[in-house]
Amino acid sequence: MDVDVKSIVHDVFTNEIFAQELSDISKEIWTNPELGFKEYKAHDILTNFLENYGLTVERKYILSTAFRATFETAGSENGPHIAIMCEYDALPDIGHACGHNLIAEVGIAAGVALKTAMDDEGNKLTGKLTVLGTPAEEGLGGKVKLIDAGALETVDVAMMAHPSNKSIWRPKYLCLQGLNIQFTGKASHASSAPWNGVNALDAAVLCYQNISCLRQQMKPTWRVHGIIKNGGIAPNIIPEFSEMEYFIRAPIKGELDTIVDKVICCANGAATATGCSLNYKLIQPGYWSLISNNTLADLFEKNSKTLSLEEDSGLVRYGGSTDMGNISHIVPSIHPKFDIGARCHQHTRDFATAAGSPDAQEITLKIAECIALTAVDILQNPSLVQQMKSQLQEDLVQEHSTK
Repeated sequence: MDVDVKSIVHDVFTNEIFAQELSDISKEIWTNPELGFKEYKAHDILTNFLENYGLTVERKYILSTAFRATFETAGSENGPHIAIMCEYDALPDIGHACGHNLIAEVGIAAGVALKTAMDDEGNKLTGKLTVLGTPAEEGLGGKVKLIDAGALETVDVAMMAHPSNKSIWRPKYLCLQGLNIQFTGKASHASSAPWNGVNALDAAVLCYQNISCLRQQMKPTWRVHGIIKNGGIAPNIIPEFSEMEYFIRAPIKGELDTIVDKVICCANGAATATGCSLNYKLIQPGYWSLISNNTLADLFEKNSKTLSLEEDSGLVRYGGSTDMGNISHIVPSIHPKFDIGARCHQHTRDFATAAGSPDAQEITLKIAECIALTAVDILQNPSLVQQMKSQLQEDLVQEHSTK
């Protein structure tokens, strides 16, 4: 007997016990923030939940705080393989000010709902589901490490959602490359024999100023921001060593390479002017821009309307960067942002408060349902996968352009 698969998904989300479980898990992760690659408690909470709902769980998958939870139908090799991502790391000092407790909640809720629909005897869905726990998004690139280890090799489509102060189904995230810059000079007494010294702090200051002068020629969508991490040890010693760290961002990879080269030229100029030697290195992993697959995003948008979810209108500005961008370059992906009622930006104490508020629960569950419904669309129409993959290849051509 044919069944309405989407009604099965919806019924999961109308279960008050299920909703309370999810709220409790989100609150527990929020109350116990853990930094990247140290999310031991969150790892255990999430994997226990998924296992209790019948998914096959691999704990400590590749990384000590990553996990993989799977479910597949008979003949799954002939259907799409859909991955739903969880994040659950926090920020230093300000906790879940990026709302990753809610990202984890979306991922496990959508995963359980989709598993329930795939497992129903009356439907004809064929495929595989993976709920992938990806630690250390905040600058440490957990997803990049999982990509490098082959965790995405058989995945056809990847989805996740991120809390925000706006609802945007196709958000813009920038490529990110970290750059460490070190200048080495020569120490000397700063009063009795400064002429014998070579001032590495001067080199760092000149480098900072060179980059500031460069801003006039930067495109409005480029971002370069950094700090001087080491500027000397005492005022009466000419600094023989200085160190800087920069984050460099641009909308596409081609532009990022251009601006990285320009910043390195700024450092070389400072070294030449001061007589210091220069060492620099690119901080790995870098983050790639987010490519929102339009076919996949269209499905999400269509389902969002059935759930009375409204996208904010107006200009979509570039935000930060995410390692979900790296996944979006190898697998058709979406990473919609959803408004949890915060009237502030992420990475603030106020946003952390909003992420832990009961007021965030209703939309978080609706977004999870929307992701599950989108996955159902793909399983019911597997030919969409090839369309999404073809579109990704077209997007990648533009991504590597410098124009």
